[in-house]
Amino acid sequence: MGLGRGFESLIPTNLVEEEFDPTRQEDENVSKLAEIEIEQIVRDENQPRKEFAKESLQELADSIKEHGVLQPIVVTKVGDKYQIVAGERRWRASKLAGLTKMQCIVRTLDDQSRLEMAIVENAQREDLSPIELATAYAKLKTQFNMSNEQIAKRVGKSSASVVNTMRLLKLPEEAKRAMQEHNLMEGPMRPLIAAEPEVVKEILPKMIDEGWSARKVEHYMAEKRQAGKKSASAAVKVNEFLKDESRLAEKYGAMVKIRGRTVSLSFKTEEKVREFLDRI
Repeated sequence: MGLGRGFESLIPTNLVEEEFDPTRQEDENVSKLAEIEIEQIVRDENQPRKEFAKESLQELADSIKEHGVLQPIVVTKVGDKYQIVAGERRWRASKLAGLTKMQCIVRTLDDQSRLEMAIVENAQREDLSPIELATAYAKLKTQFNMSNEQIAKRVGKSSASVVNTMRLLKLPEEAKRAMQEHNLMEGPMRPLIAAEPEVVKEILPKMIDEGWSARKVEHYMAEKRQAGKKSASAAVKVNEFLKDESRLAEKYGAMVKIRGRTVSLSFKTEEKVREFLDRI
C-alpha cells in the first residue's frame, strides 16, 4: 500500500502503543486527556505545512466517520484557545467529518518541551529494546510533529535507520512481544514485517529457540515462497488438462491422465482395449 508514496507511507504514524512506550510514566505526569470543542481548537500559524491534499483529507474524514479518531491530537492552552502541536490533519478531517468535539492530549508548553527531551534521551539509551525505540520515534513523529530527518538529527542516527526501526511497529502483536520478551534483534525481525501471519507463527519459535540470523530468516522465507510458486505452478499444469482428460475419457470409455508430454489411458477390460485400438 505504501508503494510510490515515499517513506511517510511505510511507517505507522497513527498509534503509539503504551505497552512499548518507554516514556509513558513521564507522559502521564505532564499530560491530561480532555474532550474539547473543535471550535476551541486552532492551528499553529507557525506550522510550516499549510496545504493538505483534499482527496487524502476526505479519505481520513470518511475513516473517522466510521471508526472515530484513532489517536488524540496534542494541544497546548494558549489564552482561551487550544493550539495544535501535532495532529492538524486529524483536526481538519474531524471538522470535515462533522465532529463537534474531539479527544485531545493537553500539555503546557514547558511540559511539552520537557517530555520531548525525555523521549530523545530515552531514544539514545543503549538498553532500549528495538520495539521501545521504534515507539519512541513514533511518539516524536505523531506527538511532536517531527519529520524523520528531525528525529534522526535529534537522536544521532540516519534517517534510513529511523524509518527502518519505526517499521517494526507494523509487525504482528505476537512478534513485537517476542522481541520484547526474548531480546530478539531488529535485523532478523525485519523480514517478518511483510510476511503472512501463518509464516510468522511458524518461524517465530525457531527464531527464539535457535537464534536465527537475518540471513537464515530471509533464506527460509525465500524457500517458502519458491515452494509456494512450484505448488501453484503444478496445480495450474494439472488443471490445464482436466477438460481434455474428461473429453477423452468420455470418447474412449477409459481412465485418462495427462502429465506433461505423456497421455495415458487405462481400460477396465481387454475387450475395451481392442475396441480402442480398432478405432485409432
